[in-house]
Amino acid sequence: MSSPRFWRRDASILLPALLAPAAGLYRLGFLARRAGAKPHRARVPVICVGAATVGGAGKTPLTFALALRLRQQGRRVHIVARGYGGSERGPLRVDPQRHLATEVGDETLVLTQSAPVWIARNRAAGVVAALQDGADVVLLDDGLQNRTIARDFSILTIDGISGFGNGWQLPAGPLREPVAQAAARCQLAVIIGPDEAGVAARLPAGLPVLKARIEPTHPQNLKGRRWFAFCGLGAPDKFRRTIEEMGLDLAGWREFPDHHRYSEKELDRLRAEAAALKAELLTTRKDWVRIHPNFRSGLTSLDILLRIEDEAALDRLLKPVLAC
Repeated sequence: MSSPRFWRRDASILLPALLAPAAGLYRLGFLARRAGAKPHRARVPVICVGAATVGGAGKTPLTFALALRLRQQGRRVHIVARGYGGSERGPLRVDPQRHLATEVGDETLVLTQSAPVWIARNRAAGVVAALQDGADVVLLDDGLQNRTIARDFSILTIDGISGFGNGWQLPAGPLREPVAQAAARCQLAVIIGPDEAGVAARLPAGLPVLKARIEPTHPQNLKGRRWFAFCGLGAPDKFRRTIEEMGLDLAGWREFPDHHRYSEKELDRLRAEAAALKAELLTTRKDWVRIHPNFRSGLTSLDILLRIEDEAALDRLLKPVLAC
């Protein structure tokens, strides 16, 4: 349901070794796409939030937190994203009251709670649209491997527990590109959660590193109730870990594929399973927005916020960029 087990850092190297030739072909394709790119330079600062790995690094929570902080500082920040999983190509400003996840993707609907969001398969066109709509700074969500936009500041997002997985590139492992190569294009790394994987030691000397943690927004509303939790995420263990750390009464659990589109029948089965355990249904905000509004009855989402431990250091790093 989630990322393959052999992608994990403690897994056997047998399957990754067998997939090494395919990983080499992926690498060649990646380099070819980069070689042909001509970056568009925007007239406002562009801050990129990306990762060296696929799925579950924490890019969306970090983008959300950055957008909120920049808005608190009076900036007219807009977010430009690809709109993964949606049918619209854009440029299109996302309207959470009108658009569905099937049209614009799930992450973009979540991000609309922090700032105006544009989806655009052509990221340059998305940035242009954001500027025409009044943006004075653009956050490029999951844009580290996209070379069509010139970035003024790039942030490498890393999950401290899963780290860089087994260290192999797709499809042998979770890496989109070598860690050193991705980090070399960044001006900051943010490690989310405890650094159990020892990722800080793998980063280039001199690259600033900040720590962050995920916190539930209203934990008191969920305590004292019995829950049946479900999700369709790239890293479902993170959702379960949050539930356990909150001390919630977890009666049941179901996992679905990442970006799963829930049918009415699936939700009816989940409701029946929860009812049999005298529990309520709990899911993530990212899953909740993927569920059609007509089918959300009886569902509760566990909302989270990312907290950067040293916000003053973040402000110092971004100050020269935002002054441009």
